[in-house]
Amino acid sequence: MMSSFLRHPLMAVAATTGLTLPWVYVWATNGAESLPPLWTVAISGIAVLGASFLLAWGAETAEKDVPRAFAIAVLAVLAVAPEYAVDALYAWTAGANMNSPRGMEAANLAVANMTGANRILIGLGWSGIALFTLYRVGSSDDPAVESRSGFLSDVVKLDRDISTEIAFLLAATAYAFFVPFSGGIGIIDTLVLVGIYVLYIAVIVRGDVEEHEEQVGVPAYFHQYPRGGRVAVVLTLFAYSGAMIYTAVHPFAHGLETLGTELGIPAFFMIQWIAPLASESPELIVVAYLVNKARSTAGFNALISSKLNQWTLLIGTLAVVYSIAAGAVGQLPFDFKQSAEIWITAAQSFFALAVLVNFTISAREAVALLVLFVSQVAIEFLLIRELLTLPFGMGAIDVLLAYTVVYLVLGAALFVARRNELRGLLGRTAHTAQDAFGSSQSQAERAD
Repeated sequence: MMSSFLRHPLMAVAATTGLTLPWVYVWATNGAESLPPLWTVAISGIAVLGASFLLAWGAETAEKDVPRAFAIAVLAVLAVAPEYAVDALYAWTAGANMNSPRGMEAANLAVANMTGANRILIGLGWSGIALFTLYRVGSSDDPAVESRSGFLSDVVKLDRDISTEIAFLLAATAYAFFVPFSGGIGIIDTLVLVGIYVLYIAVIVRGDVEEHEEQVGVPAYFHQYPRGGRVAVVLTLFAYSGAMIYTAVHPFAHGLETLGTELGIPAFFMIQWIAPLASESPELIVVAYLVNKARSTAGFNALISSKLNQWTLLIGTLAVVYSIAAGAVGQLPFDFKQSAEIWITAAQSFFALAVLVNFTISAREAVALLVLFVSQVAIEFLLIRELLTLPFGMGAIDVLLAYTVVYLVLGAALFVARRNELRGLLGRTAHTAQDAFGSSQSQAERAD
């Protein structure tokens, strides 16, 4: 009797919620500042872990009542909300100090933090989850994994329904290459990039509710609730986990930055790489959870949706926050190094989309994404610490531009080789959009 009680799904919810309670106490008593950095990282990090599981359960429960793509899009926005908050802080500081060196420094940090977060999501997220999925195949029955002959040739097969996400992300990536030419992120960029995301949401929210996959554990238990009860559960899980992630990730990131500084890691490097790594952790935890349940397709959908909203909403809202802080419509400025950061980020996205255009990602392709990302960051770190000297007087910006070229060449070669798959993907997206808006129009006509 007791063992049956302990295995009840609500006990899992209670135990997971318990992971967040120490942070609730620290936050409510404003005690984070008095804690040693290591304790702050530990308590807030455990809270992020617990909140990530609650968030995943909420999204899986929501799939019974709304289009899966929309549920995953909401999950993605909540999971990366801390990244929005960090970047908004730097953009606000830049606008409030627009005529001082501090303003330009904060603007550069906003761009650096944004590009770092986006590159981490692909370089570590997409590659790491693909490799984790392939590793897990030995102990799980994941229908998305296909074994192929050859060195590192096994692949993770993706759902072709993500054509819409890939197509919209490709459009945002193409536009991002042109953002640096104006010397900053302005309102036109906001209108274009936010417009891309709004159109994407308009397409997927009109989709049909799919026959949801059979769930186990907590989501399966909540699926037994009547519709009103499920909606209440989903909203509660989203609201609570979102609040935990929002409040805990900042101290978690700041604690990591402090620990890094104590170890002699430059602050700028910490803000571009360590802070985004902390703020991306909820998303990566959620996806690893889905993969561990042999739901790698849903996991990749979440990663791609996160990349799309970061590459559109995150960039687009920076100019809005900057303008509000400045008291007038303005353009978030940045120096040439940040232009190079945007170009390499767009190029990495271009290559990653070329990898996914045939709806598979092989172990070899995942390793390529991982090695390119890690090697570039490592070289930059060694240059900053003056532990490495490159030939021909090459500096950090030259490295960024060189990697940009590498990403573009590899991506272009893949797109050319997979041009038929690209045409099919774009055609599928066009049909999805036509069906979404056409079905809405047909319903209106029938109502008349």
